Amino acid sequence: MSSHGHEVTDAILDTLTRASSALKDAGVKFALAGGCAAYARGAAPSLHDVDFVLSEQDVPAALEALRAIGFKTAKPPEDWLVKAYDDGRLVDLIFRVSDSPVSDELLGRAEPMKAASVIVPVLEATDLVISWLMPLSEHACDYGALLSQVRALREQVNWPRVAAVTADSPYATTFLTLLERLAVLESPVKPSGDPRWP
Repeated sequence: MSSHGHEVTDAILDTLTRASSALKDAGVKFALAGGCAAYARGAAPSLHDVDFVLSEQDVPAALEALRAIGFKTAKPPEDWLVKAYDDGRLVDLIFRVSDSPVSDELLGRAEPMKAASVIVPVLEATDLVISWLMPLSEHACDYGALLSQVRALREQVNWPRVAAVTADSPYATTFLTLLERLAVLESPVKPSGDPRWP
């Protein structure tokens, strides 16, 4: 990684540390998602922003907590997240994934892990992969970016559950086929487990 890459990563991890500490202090239940969650779970750093998932009812308290430590906050036109900025570094507070509200069950499955210098709840690996696959669409279908992260997490993921939850998405099922053809997964995945999510 270039020295500039290190600086970007360090800055994002500093933002993660400050934001997660503020949310914890405010009693907001959340989990780390996105690239930072993959990094906490052993993937190479590909950190452009910090993604947290939380329930919609906790959004006002979360925004207030981040404003109190100097973050600027914004409500974008999208109806599934709000944003906070730490000196230009972006924190996404996501309360819906693919039209599904973030649930207490999803947050309850998160596992405490070290990310940067703090222990934070990190989305369970299976949920993390599902959260990446569910939004895939004709307009957002970057398999390349997903491949390296999924490859790093593959041992941690319940693939039959991923297949069950994403069965209705042609983009997700095609990605699973790609993982099989590339031998990231050893055998074809048969959907099983609870297809409900989150």
